[in-house]
Amino acid sequence: MKIVDWGKYSYQRTKQLQKNKRSTKSYDIKQIRFGLKISEHDLNVKLKKANEFLSSGHKVKFTIFYRGRELAHKELGFKLADKVIQGYETTGIVDQQPQLSGKQLNFVIRSSNRAKAEDA
Repeated sequence: MKIVDWGKYSYQRTKQLQKNKRSTKSYDIKQIRFGLKISEHDLNVKLKKANEFLSSGHKVKFTIFYRGRELAHKELGFKLADKVIQGYETTGIVDQQPQLSGKQLNFVIRSSNRAKAEDA
């Protein structure tokens, strides 16, 4: 039978857990929001930022919000969402298809590189 110093054992265990926690990287969901009447240049700036998020391994949640009477033309938001998704056909995977909830159209894209890492 072996007698163990409980204080020393507990300290070493706590230190090991802290070390393990530091070495793991947490991936967050980053959100990009824009309206239905966004200009082409502004959209490209936001998509460039989304590319940075995706390349660092984060998921990106896109939110298209409707204002006032824009809600009468829901199809315009879906067209804009399809346009954004088309831009990520090679670099990303659609995690959540566009769906309308209230005055917002939401969809999530994740990096295809991360998907390959998770599958392996």
